[in-house]
Amino acid sequence: MIVWLGCALLLVSVLFLISFWRMGFRSHGDVKYPKSLPSLPVIGSLLHLGNHLPPHLLFCNLQKKYGSLYSFKMGSHYVVVVNNHEDAREVLLKKGKAFAGRPRTVTTDILTRDGKDIAFADYSPSWKFHRKMVHSALCMFGEGTVAIEHIISREASSLCQTLASFQTIPLDMAPELIRAVTNVVCSLCFKTRYKRGDAEFETMLKYSKGIVDTVAKDSLVDIFPCLQIFPNKDLDILRQSVAARDQLLYKKLKEHKDAFSGETVNDLMDALLKAKLSMENNNSNIPQDVGLTEDHILMTVGDIFGAGVETTSTVLKWAVAYLLHYPEVQKKIQEELDAKVGFERYPLLSDRKILHYTEAAISEVLRIRPVSPLLLPHVALKDSSIGEYTIPKEARVVINLWSLHHDEKEWVNPNLFNPDRFLDKDGNRLYSPNQSFLPFGAGIRVCLGEALAKMEIFLFLSWILQRFTLEVPEGDPLPDLEGKFGVVLQVKPFRVIAKMREVWKNIEITT
Repeated sequence: MIVWLGCALLLVSVLFLISFWRMGFRSHGDVKYPKSLPSLPVIGSLLHLGNHLPPHLLFCNLQKKYGSLYSFKMGSHYVVVVNNHEDAREVLLKKGKAFAGRPRTVTTDILTRDGKDIAFADYSPSWKFHRKMVHSALCMFGEGTVAIEHIISREASSLCQTLASFQTIPLDMAPELIRAVTNVVCSLCFKTRYKRGDAEFETMLKYSKGIVDTVAKDSLVDIFPCLQIFPNKDLDILRQSVAARDQLLYKKLKEHKDAFSGETVNDLMDALLKAKLSMENNNSNIPQDVGLTEDHILMTVGDIFGAGVETTSTVLKWAVAYLLHYPEVQKKIQEELDAKVGFERYPLLSDRKILHYTEAAISEVLRIRPVSPLLLPHVALKDSSIGEYTIPKEARVVINLWSLHHDEKEWVNPNLFNPDRFLDKDGNRLYSPNQSFLPFGAGIRVCLGEALAKMEIFLFLSWILQRFTLEVPEGDPLPDLEGKFGVVLQVKPFRVIAKMREVWKNIEITT
């Protein structure tokens, strides 16, 4: 016991000296650093961050006292928060490579096997290679191609069939939306899909929730890694969820290895297996140091699979929630669909160019409830700057997308859901009314699945609203619009009644 106490005191003393030295280093000379929250040795600014508000709202409110760019200490980590689009674009675009790093944390290391994925991996030759590989594989199903449109439309049709079978029965649409999006990503990654009630899909729902609820939330164990030696319920849930995910990924990998011919590439996992085989046989120009182990393949596929499902399905859930709150928006979308698509066919990707109000409504959902209100933290790979302020190497930089999307200087009544802000005076679509709209981030760390997500959101919503009117069940409250903070801003559960529109009750379309 005495030995443990002595070690703890020694650790605290060392951390105190390091923190004191860093604070002193930043307070001398002519170098100008962002204004900082008060900071104490060891714990940093944690006492000033303790608040009932979720981080994106807290960071937004702190602007009133510290300005739109400020800093604080998260334990020993120096963190800079960006709340305006000028600074955000400098970090993401103008100086993208300087700020392309990612922090290593306990929870993300568990999730990614020490950073062998894409989203949480640090900037490196290995990361660039894997991102390029995934981008190439996704290009097989590139935007506007018949292949991806067929896959999404197939799942939209299946989703509509499920809604038609419920009619006046209240339904939680979340699992149905997740399954539809999952099947699209499964087709890209594994060339498979799930039917309603599939046991493997239910397992996937469970482990995905465990991951979203526990990873990358700046919990105490991520701030003070030494705390992982103590019992931790969240870490236990995360490890169990990751183990369930990995069991599924191993199964898919074995199936692909057994069937792989070395020539035909049917999906993302085939593409990665082919690259691995070429590297092992020295038949490629792939640098040997980039790393292409089975762990890399599993984590890369898992990353695309997990992130691609969670983000897109969350946007769809927010869209449904807002349409229930604003039935007049739903009606205008349906009127546009009736006028421009008609009743003899279902919506196509090419209709995005003519369905201006539908696209505007989707953009407004992405603005008012950004799926990731705080973009994943960036790390300065060298001493740099943001505006007039010096940013030291290894500083963590957090882009508060919520602040950008709710900036009263850039948006009129930002808390009001108003698709018209994405339309010009003639009713034509404005893709970005101002530079504060960055729903998928930007630069070299931009969301890899942006194009796919936009296609899915458009087709799923337009197919649903063409045929159904969404209503709140009698006696149920309107959906909660605050959300639950995590890796994504989660929608709290709610029920829907999907009523077949009268005009569609006797229409049959052969697809």
